[in-house]
Amino acid sequence: QVTLVESGGGLVQAGGSLRLSCAASGIIFSPMTMAWYRQAPGKQRELVASITSTGIATYADSVKGRFTISRGNAGTTVYLQQNSLKPEDTAVYYCNANNRAFNSWGQGTQVTVSS
Repeated sequence: QVTLVESGGGLVQAGGSLRLSCAASGIIFSPMTMAWYRQAPGKQRELVASITSTGIATYADSVKGRFTISRGNAGTTVYLQQNSLKPEDTAVYYCNANNRAFNSWGQGTQVTVSS
């Protein structure tokens, strides 16, 4: 079982920046893809960004050019650098890690952007 623990959320003014972190622990035998999702009130959870074990990153159109996903050297930590934040980025952000053997979620961290 893989456990994910997120940190770094908070309240920020529009135009500001935050850096989210997610650390994975547990028994991980195979390479895994890590990702960030978000869910705003009354909306479905959506993919924000993902990064494969080889470092290939993909982004939702709404965050391209503003957010950057990266992984730590050990491959078990993922970060989301959020710049030029907008009120519409307000949501609970969830970390995800998956491969053929598991699909795990973190507990979520709240990001609130004030206008």
